[in-house]
Amino acid sequence: MQTSPDRHEYPAHWEADVVLRDGGTARIRPITVDDADRLVSFYEQVSDESKYYRFFAPYPRLSAKDVHRFTHHDFVDRVGLAATVGGEFIATVRYDRIGPDGTPASAPADEAEVAFLVQDAHQGRGVASALLEHIGAVARERGIRRFAAEVLPANNKMIKVFTDAGYTQKRSFEDGVVRLEFDLEPTDRSLAVQYAREHRAEARSVQRLLAPGSVAVIGAGRTPGGVGRSVLGNIRDAGYSGRLYAVNKALPDGQKELDGVPAHRSVRDIDGPVDLAVVAVPAEHVTEVVTECGEHGVQGLVVVSAGYAESGPEGRERQRALVRHARTYGMRIIGPNAFGIINTSPRVRLNASLAPEVPRPGRIGLFAQSGAIGIALLSRLHRRGGGVTGVTGVSTFVSSGNRADVSGNDVLQYWYEDPDTDVVLMYLESIGNPRKFTRLARRTAAAKPLVVVQGARHGAAPQGHAVRATRLPHATVSALLRQAGVIRVDTITELVDAGLLLARQPLPGGPRVAILGNSESLGLLTYDACLAEGLRPHPPQDLTTAASAADFHTALSRALADDRCDAVVVTAIPAVGEGPVGDAALAQALRSASAAAPSKPVLVVHVELGGLAEALSAAASTAPQATTDDPPQNAPSPTPAADQLPAAEAPEGAHLIPAYPAAERAVRALGQAVAYAQWRRDAAEPGKVPEYEDINEKGAAALIDGLLARGQGLTLGTDETCDLLGHYGVQVHRALPAPTPDAAAEAARDLGYPVALKATAPHLRHRADLGGVRLDLADEEQLRRSYAELTELFGAPEELRPVVQRMAPRGVDVVVRAVIDPAAGAVLSFGLAGAASQLLGDTAHRLIPVTDREAHSLVRSIRTAPLLFGWRGSAPADTRALEELLLRVSRLVDDHPEVVAVTLEPVVVASHGLSVLGASVRLAHPPARDDLGPRTLPAY
Repeated sequence: MQTSPDRHEYPAHWEADVVLRDGGTARIRPITVDDADRLVSFYEQVSDESKYYRFFAPYPRLSAKDVHRFTHHDFVDRVGLAATVGGEFIATVRYDRIGPDGTPASAPADEAEVAFLVQDAHQGRGVASALLEHIGAVARERGIRRFAAEVLPANNKMIKVFTDAGYTQKRSFEDGVVRLEFDLEPTDRSLAVQYAREHRAEARSVQRLLAPGSVAVIGAGRTPGGVGRSVLGNIRDAGYSGRLYAVNKALPDGQKELDGVPAHRSVRDIDGPVDLAVVAVPAEHVTEVVTECGEHGVQGLVVVSAGYAESGPEGRERQRALVRHARTYGMRIIGPNAFGIINTSPRVRLNASLAPEVPRPGRIGLFAQSGAIGIALLSRLHRRGGGVTGVTGVSTFVSSGNRADVSGNDVLQYWYEDPDTDVVLMYLESIGNPRKFTRLARRTAAAKPLVVVQGARHGAAPQGHAVRATRLPHATVSALLRQAGVIRVDTITELVDAGLLLARQPLPGGPRVAILGNSESLGLLTYDACLAEGLRPHPPQDLTTAASAADFHTALSRALADDRCDAVVVTAIPAVGEGPVGDAALAQALRSASAAAPSKPVLVVHVELGGLAEALSAAASTAPQATTDDPPQNAPSPTPAADQLPAAEAPEGAHLIPAYPAAERAVRALGQAVAYAQWRRDAAEPGKVPEYEDINEKGAAALIDGLLARGQGLTLGTDETCDLLGHYGVQVHRALPAPTPDAAAEAARDLGYPVALKATAPHLRHRADLGGVRLDLADEEQLRRSYAELTELFGAPEELRPVVQRMAPRGVDVVVRAVIDPAAGAVLSFGLAGAASQLLGDTAHRLIPVTDREAHSLVRSIRTAPLLFGWRGSAPADTRALEELLLRVSRLVDDHPEVVAVTLEPVVVASHGLSVLGASVRLAHPPARDDLGPRTLPAY
């Protein structure tokens, strides 16, 4: 980029890729002097009407002076951004800083005029809205707080862009022109608008990939075998409803078909649009393929080719180049190194994957970053005998491979409103944007269950994944996910177990569990498993081994009718000599009883009852059923038990009953469902962030600005820490330095007896167990004696750094921390001080901002919480004061992103009130863009 002496350095961090309303992408970047020809070409393609709306007069062409003005910016007072596709402009926006009289100005003037121009062919795609978000973020960065825009009354589209943005506005009409003025400070409404646009755009971009009208497989080999040829055959055999093409540049002249599919040497030769291209060529040829696809107007790519970031640094660069290249044409990518995608909807029937068999249609959305794990999950969902597994399958499946572009966040946006998906199962090896993931997960979990298993929990992310580093341990990240409503499991077996229960059974109303069956031992195992999961089981009801199907029906009906029961676990062992016929009768009895009480979940624990498992699965399903006696294509062979079992029918809409081969697996799945149901009830009343009248937000901001003027980041001194916390109503007990015995005595006289004498050297700080603290010193004699003991034990005062502090009322010592994690965002942590949190890791976490309900649950969520509530006859601590302290610290960090770390240790929580005895605060300049900034795709 060219620069001149009067211009600032090119702001590369303003460059961004965005997803537009129709699911396509565009690149937003600053306009520079090198863009003159692009600007002229862009303007020539704009209609006369759009030009009139922009300049309020006929303006057929740009003069040389106009071109110079619109391409020369100082990136402070004059800024222009362009949205580009294929390297060419499709829209522009600019602002010019103005003074109170409306003339050009410089800082400290904080108002600017803004104007847009969008090519007619790209109007209606949300380009102007995306540009407004980005130019607004740029303006805030440059100290501009307000935009003004003049619009002709007939220009309804542009007026709507401004009015729909959600900013606080003022509108006036003068001289035939509408003047809009709006503040750029984000509001709750502007953020809601931004998130809603992000959701629609990203969901639409995934929908275009999962439900294409036409697919081309590029790299379909001329001979059987190979990745491309396999994918082509899988799409064809699944009965894909759209148009399918095979592409191979090595096809001989005159060959028009491949396996009965129209074949071409290049995607350019296809007569008609191609919505999705599956790329299965060697990595060194992918760039050429992407260019051809982009020029032909392909909307998205599934790249199964390997040889990218998973192969090392060279492959990582190749992956970055692939994403950048595809985005220049507005295309999104699944992969590279992807296993593929599946959509079982009868309207689509797409199996663009390496899976030779299509999973059964069903209500489960499945996402896997690993192809191998994806295969395992599809296989388990396909073959699991017992209950829901027989007929409940997959709605859509995405294996993202290296997830260079489309990630789990994008697919969550799609599944949130997908009417064909009731439960979401995800295998994640890394979370590229945990802050966004928790936000989307919270919204999704409020509507449908989201079950996640994380791989690579105790090591680095897979080599192919580009993720931001996090300083938080895995346990903390897991806790934050659970706070967002995610059902966290540890294995793919638990993932399937929980998913199948949630897919076809109602959520339990509480933890009370009835247990009944024909085996006393199996019932007792189930009872113990319930207690281990924190459930409240009733004593098992033993029906004895002589129990008939009718006995099971009666017992289950009675348990489901009991108001003291929220769920039922049925245990069953084989009855001697009955075989499949008895299994079918028992299955019918259980389904019949369950159907009479559809609001309570029922699970079955069975031992070697293959026939029962298959019989339970034979209930009605929302998935389409075969209408002939011929087995569906690619269906797996039935198990012997199922093969002998006559078809069983259940009433339309009946719940399918899941069956498990072990009590602990069934109960663990039930326990997860109980916890999730409780989260749903709590989420319905999320609480609020309290307002405290004594908080001085402006005073704290002024203090922070003054302190940061010293440098990029700093840890505050004692006085500065106390001042900043004091602005938020957090009072810290003063600790006066005591470099000599006389200084200690003078400090004690100032504070008033009794006092504490503490060594604050790093190796002794907060370590009362080492003897570096002397408490309840009632007079000067005791103080001087203790001072002498400390120096004799630990060394000279210069090493000890002793301080004197007024004694606080006795209570429970706790620690409160807040930290800004680069990936997860602001996190508030709480635990008891000392070994409980340091050795045992008994610490709880919440995302900031914390609501009053979350503060209430945070205090009670640590294992040692009973110590705060009168354990063994001790006086209960003032947990209300503790909750208020947590909320005030949360407010401080949320209001001021410059506060990157706060530690209050120890905090002594007494029976009435609390005392903060130690505190530290670290400040740093916030990043140019945070989670409140404009929506962007991950940078490459």
